[in-house]
Amino acid sequence: MKLAAWSAMLGVALLVLGMVGHLTGARVNVSRSIPLGLYWTSSAPVSPGRYVMFCPPQLGVFDEARRRGYIGAGFCPGGYGYMMKKVLGTGNDSVSVASDGVRVNGRLLARSAPLAADGNGRPMARFQSDKYILSEYQLLLMADANPRSFDARYFGPVQRAQVRAVIVPVLTW
Repeated sequence: MKLAAWSAMLGVALLVLGMVGHLTGARVNVSRSIPLGLYWTSSAPVSPGRYVMFCPPQLGVFDEARRRGYIGAGFCPGGYGYMMKKVLGTGNDSVSVASDGVRVNGRLLARSAPLAADGNGRPMARFQSDKYILSEYQLLLMADANPRSFDARYFGPVQRAQVRAVIVPVLTW
C-alpha cells in the first residue's frame, strides 16, 4: 500500500513540475524535425537560423498531415499541435523548390529534396511553386537535419503571425 501511495505522489509531483516548466517557458521536442531535447521560449526576434514553435495554418495539407500522423493534434486553430522548425528564409528571400531540393537565394539546402512518397508509400504533397519571393510577412520553415521531415517543401511558406515563440535549445541530443 505504501508503494502505491508513493507512486501516486511521485506522479502528481512530476505532473506539477511539468506544468510549472511549461508555464515558465520550457518546451520539449520529440520530433526529429529539429534536434530532440529541451528548449526554452525566448523573446529573441524571428530571424534566419533560429528555431521557432508555430501553429500550422488551417490548410488541407495540414489536415492530411494530421491524418497521416506527421503532426499531432493540439490547441492550435484547426486542432493541430504546435510544430517546431528552423527559420531558413525570411522576407525578400528567393525560394525555389525542385526535385533536387530547396534553394534559398540560389543556395541548395542540405537534405531538402522533396520525397515522392512517405515511409508507407503514400504520395507526398509538394508545394506547387517553382520559384517565389517571400514577403516580409512570410517565413520558410524547414528541418535542417532530417531529410524526411514534413516541412516547407510540402506546405510552402508560413505567415510570420503563425509563430508563437522563438525557442532556444537548452539540452539536445
